[in-house]
Amino acid sequence: MERNLEQRLKLCITVFLTLLLKFILLRVFLFNGVAWGKVLTDALSLLALISLLELLLPVKGKKAVYAALNVVLSFIMFASAVYNVHFGSIPTYTALAGIGQVNQVRASITALLEPEHFLFFLDLLVLLVVWATRSIRSRSRSGWHFGEGRSQYSLTFSRRFGMKWRVSMVVVLLVSGTLSVLIIRKDWGIENEIVRAEQMGFMNYQVSAVVRNSQENRALAEGNLQDTILRSQQLMATYPYIKEAKDKPSNFGAAKGKNLIIVQMESLQNFPVGQSLNGQELTPVMNKLASEGLYFPHIFQQIGQGNTSDAEFAVNTSIYPTGTVAMSTGFGSKELPGLPRLLNNHGYVTSTFHVNDVKFWDRNKMYPALDFQHIYDKPYFKNDNFNEFGPSDEELFRVGVEKLLENQKQHQLTYAHYITVSNHSPYRVKDEFAKITLPSELEGTHLGNYLKSVNYSDYALGTLVDRLKQNGLWDDTVLVVYGDHFGINPAEADAKLISSTLGIPYHERVSRFNIPLIIHVPDMEKGKVIQQVGGQVDILPTVANLLGISLDEEGFNAFGHDLLNVDHNVIGMRYYLPTGSFFNNDILFVPGDGFEDGTAVSLQTLEPVTDITPYRSDYDYILQLMKLSDEYVKMLPKRAP
Repeated sequence: MERNLEQRLKLCITVFLTLLLKFILLRVFLFNGVAWGKVLTDALSLLALISLLELLLPVKGKKAVYAALNVVLSFIMFASAVYNVHFGSIPTYTALAGIGQVNQVRASITALLEPEHFLFFLDLLVLLVVWATRSIRSRSRSGWHFGEGRSQYSLTFSRRFGMKWRVSMVVVLLVSGTLSVLIIRKDWGIENEIVRAEQMGFMNYQVSAVVRNSQENRALAEGNLQDTILRSQQLMATYPYIKEAKDKPSNFGAAKGKNLIIVQMESLQNFPVGQSLNGQELTPVMNKLASEGLYFPHIFQQIGQGNTSDAEFAVNTSIYPTGTVAMSTGFGSKELPGLPRLLNNHGYVTSTFHVNDVKFWDRNKMYPALDFQHIYDKPYFKNDNFNEFGPSDEELFRVGVEKLLENQKQHQLTYAHYITVSNHSPYRVKDEFAKITLPSELEGTHLGNYLKSVNYSDYALGTLVDRLKQNGLWDDTVLVVYGDHFGINPAEADAKLISSTLGIPYHERVSRFNIPLIIHVPDMEKGKVIQQVGGQVDILPTVANLLGISLDEEGFNAFGHDLLNVDHNVIGMRYYLPTGSFFNNDILFVPGDGFEDGTAVSLQTLEPVTDITPYRSDYDYILQLMKLSDEYVKMLPKRAP
């Protein structure tokens, strides 16, 4: 019996220490170091899990279950570490819903892998070698016989010993479980997901995510959509967006009766716009569009788990992505208010174009939810094998203009949303597509590949402009161009390298999340640079104003603002930054445990701002606004199948 106890304790202790070491390693990856006092939280959650398994599992096969647990948790921790490199966030269980999309972007994921990420599997490799060696020896001694028979450990324990062991495990479960619950409750109010995960521990953080989701669902079941709309409008009315009331907004109807084309540029940051490399303009097409139209140099991404698809969602709805699930996956069953529904009611033919399969990121759900009348995906395009997605942006725009011409022949206005992918990481442009020559020191580097890829996507955009002009559509079309999210990963090219290469200031956060927004309006006499800070949720209200559509008269509930008619703005960002982060006309603010220990950076100087006191109201406001936005989208009615 003592031997049984010794073996059972040995197994539990081995599993516990092995997994605890892996959680410590995970802390190094997620939090750039180990706060040893917080390792206790991981130890307690592990004790609770192991004691629970000891109570539930029969003796026979327990080793196999623990081995499987080790494998599963190792893969989860490995995926979380790689995920954090790209997203800068701590994944919850909901992020696993997007695991099926990885194969589509495997080249991008592979580029993020580092040898140290595979340390999570080191013990498994050793165990595999030991098992294989023992199996070979066993066969050589006893023919086709695996193992050495069942050990004394695997035999049925006496009732008395079994009862003592179960009582011990109950005590361990109660103590470790209770302490874990207290830790979760203590850190529950921290809005910053990274800080919350560090304080709670990875496993407790997952448990808290499940509980939060359950609580939100119960609250939503008791809520009322109209009440949420009213509260959001009342909140937004408290913020001083407009200092001077006007009878009619500026530029209202400046493009009334025009076609609308919105081009979402993959991975396009703002810093290449207007820059040159060895005398070669990086973005000559966008430079010209910016000089002739409205150029907004201070726009920031606001995406969540869905990345590119979340950008499509935010631009078309003026609703914040929740950050807990890709909006196409989580809300594709809803009836989503947005640009397609608005413009359908104003006589437009609404279409969306993407050279990939429409099922990628569940766009086959999101597009009907948005009420796009036409969906053009992979089968509509000829594959010129530009990259892993297939057709190039040139092919995307060729088909796009063809459909626009078909509508023109029917005297129908068009809203077309083009989703480009040629500038997708890892930014490998074949020689036959490349339009610039990189200096030797940038050849084969992440930054060099990115700049060459941005230049090609700009060139492809120029083919769209040329086709519109050649077919007499240019003067009847509003063209909106914006970036969906950042392109340069700081793990592959840091801020100093970008600054020194292009001779520009570059901040690891402000510049990374800064995307361009350019709007070409027909008959505009001269271009104008709009210095107003904004985000992707502001694009819909801005475009609606230009088209002469009053959102107030339409009863449309937008969480963004018309950037042509505000003199001060604040937008929230989460996922790549923790919840509570915001941009206003002055700063980027990132919270710590809360507001008081947060940090701020000036958008003008890119230097730290020490006195954050004046911005407390912006922090409180944006937290409330994003919660109301989440509440709103979750309460929207289901659409007809």
